[in-house]
Amino acid sequence: MLKKNEIQPRLYRDAMANFAGHVHIVTTDGPAGRRGTTVIAACSVSDDPPTVLVCLMRTNPANDVFAENGVFSLNTLGHHHQGLANAFSGMGRLSQDKRFVLAEWDTISTGAPTLVDALSVFDCRIVEAKDVATHRVLFGKVTGLRVGNKVRPLIYHDRGYHGL
Repeated sequence: MLKKNEIQPRLYRDAMANFAGHVHIVTTDGPAGRRGTTVIAACSVSDDPPTVLVCLMRTNPANDVFAENGVFSLNTLGHHHQGLANAFSGMGRLSQDKRFVLAEWDTISTGAPTLVDALSVFDCRIVEAKDVATHRVLFGKVTGLRVGNKVRPLIYHDRGYHGL
């Protein structure tokens, strides 16, 4: 049923639950500190220059560290990373340090932590940030890249994780 009146947030979230999205962990490190969080709101913007975007809750002040550091890496997860996705989403209420010890990380170009066994890693310098409603959209120019093994990707659909 198409509703043309005001869209309620709950109805919008229910509709978005039907939107399948690839699961990523976005990370940063620098003078403002180290942080990582699970996201599905990320996508390619351009291949020339290579640019991606990621959306973070701006109502969470802990996410300010991404813009303050000016860098992030977008780490695309495989099905075997479901536990890691849960940890970085805040399930279990682990500290950032305890989340990072759950996997092997290195760096490529910006100093942001990159997941060694990710399907893909896009290491980025932020070229623009835009606040839209509850989120901050970070546009990152890809300065480092890693293509991992071809394994089943981790997808989020209908409020749960699935392998493709």
